[in-house]
Amino acid sequence: MLNKNSSKNTYLGLILFVLSIAAFLLAFLLGSSGVSLKELISLLNGNAEASVYTIFITLRLPRALLAFVSGGALSIAGACLQGMFKNPMADSYVVGVSSGAALGATIALSFGLAFSFIGFGAVTILAFIGGVGAIFIVYTIAKVKGKVSTFSLLLSGIAISSLCTALIYCMMILFRDKMEHIVMWTMGSFSASSWDKVFVAVPIMLVSSLLCYLYAKDLNIMLQGDEAARHLGVNTVKVRRNLLILTSVAAASAVSVSGIIGFVGLIIPHIIRIISGPDHKKLLPLSFVGGGAFLLIADTLARVLLNSQEIPVGVITALVGVPFFLYLLRKGRKTI
Repeated sequence: MLNKNSSKNTYLGLILFVLSIAAFLLAFLLGSSGVSLKELISLLNGNAEASVYTIFITLRLPRALLAFVSGGALSIAGACLQGMFKNPMADSYVVGVSSGAALGATIALSFGLAFSFIGFGAVTILAFIGGVGAIFIVYTIAKVKGKVSTFSLLLSGIAISSLCTALIYCMMILFRDKMEHIVMWTMGSFSASSWDKVFVAVPIMLVSSLLCYLYAKDLNIMLQGDEAARHLGVNTVKVRRNLLILTSVAAASAVSVSGIIGFVGLIIPHIIRIISGPDHKKLLPLSFVGGGAFLLIADTLARVLLNSQEIPVGVITALVGVPFFLYLLRKGRKTI
């Protein structure tokens, strides 16, 4: 059985790797300003024209890298939280990261803030601060006598998300002239990708994802319950706190450069878990690659489905994610 599972995970890893390569090729080749396969080969050989080089290096490559790593970060964050909460419908947005980031971006857009830092604009910076700040508030509220339960975290996350959403609606009413910009940001897009964002956001997402992987063994033990985990030497309070910080940083980094993109951290880890099993040592890296390929393909579809304009990538992920989410709900009700 062990050899069979190992072989299955190896095949799955190879499939996801090939899918990722194909996703990158599609991202480079498709689109109004894409490059042909011949031009891409000439680019790799160093014989491409200057215009092809500009399109590939300035537009396609940074956007593809941001989309792939953002998808991986959101997926690995969702996998960690699903394991921590022992709930297949948990992801980084449940604990308030997305609503906090959206509130931060809304503040920047509403007041027309124009400052920048190391290539990041006010919207990106405040979105990141809002996402991390939201999880800090959620954890503070949920912490009672030095202990934090998963139930209190979920309730606190829902409460803070509702509060942030209400404040966003209030600001949209007060600043009606900014409403379109706010709505478009909350739908998600990688159209504003740049190398500045790649150089700062990608390392943060990669490091936080790698640190999440270091807790794979603890997550496996915690699946047996908190009491059993404590007997086996796992400090469940510390593990939950650290994972909340790491997953929030990963998700907030992704959201700050792309806007709100839902369902990546929900559906990809769940599908990978069904195929590969609950072992987080295999689940987390496979989820990262799978999430990256999924979001990169979704971003490519968002660019090419309509010739006249770009569809927000959050719409594409929602069209795939909502039916799967309803399937999870229906499946869950049957088991009650």
